[in-house]
Amino acid sequence: MDHADYPVTPDGRYFVVRGRLWRTSDPALKPGAREALVRELMTARRDVGIARRHDDKAAEADARARVDAAKQGLGERGPVWWQDGAPDLNRHMARNTDYADWYAGVAGEPA
Repeated sequence: MDHADYPVTPDGRYFVVRGRLWRTSDPALKPGAREALVRELMTARRDVGIARRHDDKAAEADARARVDAAKQGLGERGPVWWQDGAPDLNRHMARNTDYADWYAGVAGEPA
C-alpha cells in the first residue's frame, strides 16, 4: 500500500483508509533497514497467499508470524514509536478520536 494515496494525520503517526487510522512506519528507521523490512513484509504476505492456496496451515502460520515481525520492526505494530505518551489509536475510526475534526476537514464531512 502506498501511504501517499491516503491522508496522513498532521503528526504523521497514522494514515487513514476508509475512515480508519493505520499506524505509519517509524520515521526514525534508517532507509536500508526500512527497505529490508518492507521486502520481508512483502515476501511474507506473498507466502501467506501461497500457503492459503495450498491449504497449508503450518506454512500460513509461519508466514503470518513473519508478517507480524516485519510490521513490528517497521513500528506499525507493537510498542509505539513516539515518546510523548500518546495512546495507540491504530485501527480506530478517525471520527471517534482526537483526529475527528482534522479528518472531517480532509474527508469533506461535517465534524
